[in-house]
Amino acid sequence: MSKGYSCVGLFNPKTPENVGSVMRAAGCYGVNSVFYTGTRYDLAKKFCTDTKNAYQDIPLIGVQELKDIIPHGCVPVAVDLIEGAKSLPDYKHPKRAFYIFGPEDNTLKKEITDFCRETIYVPTKGCMNLAAAVNVILYDRMAKGENFSNHK
Repeated sequence: MSKGYSCVGLFNPKTPENVGSVMRAAGCYGVNSVFYTGTRYDLAKKFCTDTKNAYQDIPLIGVQELKDIIPHGCVPVAVDLIEGAKSLPDYKHPKRAFYIFGPEDNTLKKEITDFCRETIYVPTKGCMNLAAAVNVILYDRMAKGENFSNHK
């Protein structure tokens, strides 16, 4: 069986430190590419927390809209602490996933959650740091192994 394919989308990430930490997580968990929107990250692109220099192996691409770049065959999955989201412990990941995360200081826009097939959340007592949320979702994907859902 294949290990699947995964990409990460960041909606208007707040800080370059978070993006650097996301890139480090992407390298640790075998993510194929990372996309981001917004201008806040562009103002300060230093990868001060990407100590493994993952950006050299994993494309980090700025885009206007995440819905316009969903990788072929990937299921868009919103990750947000909102009503109606599925709990991560019960979630079965798609074989080809495009996980979309919101900024720490806000939530995903409804227009984003509308084009995502599912919305999942990490059960916590409050919202997590962006990079921490990415790490938890990607670790969960890896820990559950190749027991993927049959999304089409």
